[in-house]
Amino acid sequence: MATPRSTSRDLALIAIFAGITFALGLVPPLYVPISPVPITAQSLSCMLTGSIIGARRGGLALLLFLVLTAIGLPLLSGGRGGIGAFMGPSAGFLIGWPIVTWLIGLLTERVGAPYRVGAGLGINALGGIVVLYLFGIGGMILRTQMTLPAALLANAPFIPGDLVKVVIAALVAKGVHSAYPGLLQQRRTAGAGATVA
Repeated sequence: MATPRSTSRDLALIAIFAGITFALGLVPPLYVPISPVPITAQSLSCMLTGSIIGARRGGLALLLFLVLTAIGLPLLSGGRGGIGAFMGPSAGFLIGWPIVTWLIGLLTERVGAPYRVGAGLGINALGGIVVLYLFGIGGMILRTQMTLPAALLANAPFIPGDLVKVVIAALVAKGVHSAYPGLLQQRRTAGAGATVA
């Protein structure tokens, strides 16, 4: 049963990481001619949030961010907000954010503490690139009637920056978990159950 202290901490972490997502949106978006979707820094938040505060809290943080965006707050990169943001070519990416964050958090929790950069790189790449692109490409096809090859080509410019985000998120997560142990459970060892770090 959650104590008031743990519940308050969870709520604070959810709010903080929703705020971090907004802060990353202050970085101006980069538009490329072959894509209807701008390159932004906000997808980094999916990797950071899942890697640091885990599946449940991380997914809720990004869901909170999207709810605030949907009701009209200009939280997306470029000052966008409102329900219209979910009707455009980037809708698939937005819908994928809380799901991807939850997945990254779940896999990070399964690996357990201490946080390992090598595993983090793989988890971030799987969730933050492979799975997120599935949502994003699907959304682009549905909202713009693009063909699959055209949608794949439109996402190609995202890859270099997203690979950098994978590394940044893993290194930052390592630093945070080293400074604040207890966010992840210890890895299971033979003959012993998982204990909280």
